[in-house]
Amino acid sequence: MRFSITGRTITVTDGLRNMVEKKLGKLDKFFKADTLCNVTLSTQKDMQKIEVTIPVKGTVIRAEQETTDMYQSIDLVEDLIERQIRRYRKKLIDRKQSVHAFTDDFLSDTEEPEEPEIRIVRTKQFDLKPMTAEEACLQMELVGHSFFVFQDGDTGKVHVVYKRKGNTYGLIAPEI
Repeated sequence: MRFSITGRTITVTDGLRNMVEKKLGKLDKFFKADTLCNVTLSTQKDMQKIEVTIPVKGTVIRAEQETTDMYQSIDLVEDLIERQIRRYRKKLIDRKQSVHAFTDDFLSDTEEPEEPEIRIVRTKQFDLKPMTAEEACLQMELVGHSFFVFQDGDTGKVHVVYKRKGNTYGLIAPEI
């Protein structure tokens, strides 16, 4: 696996570069040699953040971790990436694809513990009410959910607001 390590608001020292390559290098067994692993290190106030993106045929494996110590963030993001690889592998196997399809993307054929299966246990239908994104955020807070689906009052299109880390909000406006 090849690494592209960049620093945003931080200088990437040899120690950081070596730590990233050592920790994420353990995942080499899952990828082809020419797979590119994009790593971005950044700081914001006292928080140290690492973002890892690995494009794989048909999907992107991505994780980010933010702690007060960059080395701890690197340790934690390795676990997240490994879990995503297991989930991706299980998804391929569950779709009754041959193991060859998996080894085309990944090299290892090791057995890992199974992840729990995803089950939808409840379906909910409701009327969409026209409102602004700010009103939707207030409604989301009132009902105590982490997201809220609404109809934009200006455009009439369906949008989703969601709660992000750091008490901020995001807006998803799909193009149909």
